[in-house]
Amino acid sequence: MKPKIKEVIVVEGRYDKNALSQVVDGVIVETGGFSIFKDQEKAALFRRLAAARGVIVLTDSDGAGFLIRSHLKGILPPEQVKQAYIPDIYGKERRKRRPGREGKLGVEGMPPQILLEALRRAGATLEGEEKQPRRGEEPITKTDLYALGLTGRPDSGAKRQELLQKLELPEHMTANALLEVLNLLYTREEFLAMMEK
Repeated sequence: MKPKIKEVIVVEGRYDKNALSQVVDGVIVETGGFSIFKDQEKAALFRRLAAARGVIVLTDSDGAGFLIRSHLKGILPPEQVKQAYIPDIYGKERRKRRPGREGKLGVEGMPPQILLEALRRAGATLEGEEKQPRRGEEPITKTDLYALGLTGRPDSGAKRQELLQKLELPEHMTANALLEVLNLLYTREEFLAMMEK
């Protein structure tokens, strides 16, 4: 039985929607790729969906996916949006003759367990798996990232890339997006302990 997800999941296109609908039970809507940049009606629909149920953005891990993700971040209230990231896995989808420009698998090419894990890591509300919010715990901050050399230093980009690779997160992720994901995945104590290793 497929897990039921409360939030509306926003993907790039119909093949992504098809792949995801085989993994979870929920509302999945398409941006239509770059057409979202000009489609005011669809943007208004996404705002209504975000207000009603919250949305999870799940785009490919390539540059185009991050452009679409960034646009959605700009048009939707941040408190109503969760970001789900798939790892950088190189290969080609079955239906395509050649791999994409960056050679990475998109949402449609991901194994079901990776898609489900990406949604869980984003904080998706899965029916029967509702998590209790963490209380009284200090969040991981930008200051922590700076102290660990992950931002603000000449070699920060390389260190961040190494961490992204270790955590199986996309290489295009910004420092702010990384911070958001780290706070979903770890307590501050867990993160600092992991970084000591």
